[in-house]
Amino acid sequence: MNAGLNIGDLIFQLFAVAVPIISVVLLFLFWRYLKKNKEQLNRIEQKLDSNKSKN
Repeated sequence: MNAGLNIGDLIFQLFAVAVPIISVVLLFLFWRYLKKNKEQLNRIEQKLDSNKSKN
C-alpha cells in the first residue's frame, strides 16, 4: 500500500474545502450587491421625488 498522498486525493480535498468557502463568499457578495443596489434605487427615487415636488 502507498501511504503517501495521491494527487487525486489532494485535488478532491481541495475541491471539498474550496466549494463551501466559495459558496459562502459568493452569497455574501450577492447579498452586498443587492443591498447597494437597493440603496442606489432609493437615492434615485428621492431625487426624482424632489424634482417632481419642485415642478
